[in-house]
Amino acid sequence: MFTTGFKFFFGLFAAFCAAALVYGYTTGGNHVGPLSLGWKGGVGDHIGYGVLVGLAGVSLTISLVLVSFRDADAAAQAHLQNLAEVLTDQPVTASFWPVVASFGVGAAAVGLVLHPMVFVLGLAVIVLSMVEWTMDAWADRATGDTAVNRELRNRIMAPIEIPVVGALAVGVIVLAASRILLTVSKLEAVAVAGVVSALILGGAWVYASRPGLGRRLMRILGTVGALLLLMGGVLAAVAGEREFHHPTDDTHEESGEPTGTTGHGG
Repeated sequence: MFTTGFKFFFGLFAAFCAAALVYGYTTGGNHVGPLSLGWKGGVGDHIGYGVLVGLAGVSLTISLVLVSFRDADAAAQAHLQNLAEVLTDQPVTASFWPVVASFGVGAAAVGLVLHPMVFVLGLAVIVLSMVEWTMDAWADRATGDTAVNRELRNRIMAPIEIPVVGALAVGVIVLAASRILLTVSKLEAVAVAGVVSALILGGAWVYASRPGLGRRLMRILGTVGALLLLMGGVLAAVAGEREFHHPTDDTHEESGEPTGTTGHGG
């Protein structure tokens, strides 16, 4: 028996497939290119076709996951685990991912006007929030124990979150810092890099010397610092890079002589 979640996302999969075919043939696709993912013939506009096919693949994956876990139905899990009592009390934990997704929507809307980098960053935040929010909602309904739900969610998502979030954090920090340093002057860039390095070193020393400060305070300070860096990078990207003046040989240009060696006839 197919679950409600499976029917919904499988319907989205079918709709995205139909949209990809229509889009492919109406934008220049020929033969069976849109049907074969470009194996036999063209698919038309590659970007739009690729986005629709990607959305179809995501919808199909989610539908298969939902039908495999039976939409986290308590009665189905009790039957599989041979439990006499069905756990109907499902605790729900607070999630901050809707707030993060709203920031992503705002960044994408602003990026359409200001800079493509801001738009892409907003889309990345939206996709990340959707995935995390979906897993949180699924884990809340997995069992009746909050600790078990958290452990189950971390067991699935931790191997994905740690490398992906680490890579994204490094990329965003490097990109934002480079935009800031390329926007200000040479002396200001040296000053900014020195102050930021001193703050990082000082914060690490304080945390190492006083471990009683707690991880929550360090997380708050790290989050605030990351938001400030991200905001500065966005503003610097919108302002643009400073002008770079390269030394040129103006002597020959003023005299009108060519830069190469010239011979004179006798």
